[in-house]
Amino acid sequence: MKQQGNPITPAGLLALKARYDHLLGTERPEIVAIVSWAAGNGDRSENGDYLYGRKRMREIDRELANLARRMKAARVVTPADTPDRSKAFFGATVTIADEDDNQRTLTLVGDDEQDASADRIGWSAPIARALRGAAVGDLRTVRLPAGEKEWEVVAISY
Repeated sequence: MKQQGNPITPAGLLALKARYDHLLGTERPEIVAIVSWAAGNGDRSENGDYLYGRKRMREIDRELANLARRMKAARVVTPADTPDRSKAFFGATVTIADEDDNQRTLTLVGDDEQDASADRIGWSAPIARALRGAAVGDLRTVRLPAGEKEWEVVAISY
């Protein structure tokens, strides 16, 4: 049975909400004030503050709509509530090793909170899909743009 919504950790949802609140409560009012001031200065066609402000306001409004859509579609999953901690599921931190014994530690998180530089891999990424349900000692093959690569699951924690 597939559950509806995009999975996200509680911390991930808080980060989305914090970004939304910052844009709506801080950035947008500042831009509105600049645009209002610039509009009062006369010719708007050559007024850089007015033109840039209107452009930035459209960007903020687009991002607010996107964040609202993502938060509405989010389904909060608390990794600590995972019943079977011996397998890799949403929220797991998984250590994997390739055939040369190069190890990587990845955390499987929602697509809205992924950050490859922090080893937070989105739930629908190829490597995350390959690791779903894996137990320590399992070999998983991941199809990457450079070809297939096999990884062994070394450790799992929540």
